[in-house]
Amino acid sequence: MSKYTKEDILRMVKEENVRFIRLQFTDLLGVIKNVEIPIGQLEKALENKMMFDGSSIEGFVRIEESDMYLFPDLDTWVIFPWTSEKGKVARLICDIYSPDGTPFDGDPRGILKRVLKEMEDLGFTDFNIGPEPEFFLFKNDEKGEPTLELNDKGGYFDLAPTDLGENCRRDIVLELEDMGFEIEASHHEVAPGQHEIDFKYADAVSTCDNIQTFKLAVKTIARKHGLHATFMAKPLFGVNGSGMHANMSLFKDGENVFYDANSETGLSETAMHFLAGILKHAQDFTAITNPTVNSYKRLVPGYEAPCYVAWSMQNRSPLIRIPASRGISTRIEVRSVDPTANPYLAMAVLLAAGLDGIKNKLNAPKPIDRNIYVMDKDEREAEGIKDLPATLKEALTLFSKNEVLTKALGAHATEHFVEAKEIEWDMFRTQVHPWEREQYMSMY
Repeated sequence: MSKYTKEDILRMVKEENVRFIRLQFTDLLGVIKNVEIPIGQLEKALENKMMFDGSSIEGFVRIEESDMYLFPDLDTWVIFPWTSEKGKVARLICDIYSPDGTPFDGDPRGILKRVLKEMEDLGFTDFNIGPEPEFFLFKNDEKGEPTLELNDKGGYFDLAPTDLGENCRRDIVLELEDMGFEIEASHHEVAPGQHEIDFKYADAVSTCDNIQTFKLAVKTIARKHGLHATFMAKPLFGVNGSGMHANMSLFKDGENVFYDANSETGLSETAMHFLAGILKHAQDFTAITNPTVNSYKRLVPGYEAPCYVAWSMQNRSPLIRIPASRGISTRIEVRSVDPTANPYLAMAVLLAAGLDGIKNKLNAPKPIDRNIYVMDKDEREAEGIKDLPATLKEALTLFSKNEVLTKALGAHATEHFVEAKEIEWDMFRTQVHPWEREQYMSMY
């Protein structure tokens, strides 16, 4: 990403006729929030003097300790290309600080930075991530509200006229490129109405910033096409859900430490220890990487999403796949993550799990090169293959008992996240759903 100074930003504001600035951050549930200020307040913001009410934000602080500060990261400066020439809108992503000048414990971006510091203490310099976020496009009704009507009948890699979302997807790509994204591919996904746009990997914090910017851009441009874009994990029964595969690699001084040219697989001992850590903690970090009730409708057999804890070099049914590329592109792909996850928290727990494997020199089990979906329970148990949690409630219970992951998030974020998600589960559990009326209303 470009490196900007305060002077650069003030100059671009004048040259580009920027009238408003969005000071953007992410709450504990992964929802983008912002405080919009007129240009007259920009210098105050650049001096880290902008305050907001943290008690109004999910998972932040109580009402009696509500004052929080926004510290803009100047490198995240972007002018939104879809805003008016009469007065453009720009944004800066912010870190959250407490009134005493210390980083706020519950800031998701700050949590990721803390785990990255642990990584650096172990001698690594970069944690690079390439995400693959998927989304659905639904038609809006005459009131602008989303319907369940898809705007195409396309399938994997289809073209127009079957893929009617192609024009919208192309516009999204163009807008993202205007904001500095390096787009590597865009295509129709397996399910009707489902799409994927892949952008170049980056360091962990930049990647998570990019994911949040990507979601905002996709939703904004889709609306201009009369469509509603959703990153919900499983909006429709009977078709594939949306994932956000995370391709991860550790670097030291520009060298990919996951690569070993002398090993049979091309994977280093460090990569294998990291892989073992991911597998060890996979059941427990699922509450963070798949954080909604709906997420667990995706993690079922038959729709390509992983639901078993295993790994392979080529098999696409396990949780982890090792793509064929080697050298600087050597990476570990975790396939369970979905795009409803708070990216900062998701990448923090994935990194913490991998580092635990490295620190304790954990050994990975043998790869599973069979199709796990056709194995019965006894066969899976014989191979030592565990199931991912089947519900959000089960996932929360496992996460809460994992000291490595709860330490990575910290006491504040862990307590508030679990509390919010237990409320979400209880609301779902006590609701009467249409399926129940269809099954029982006439029968009983």
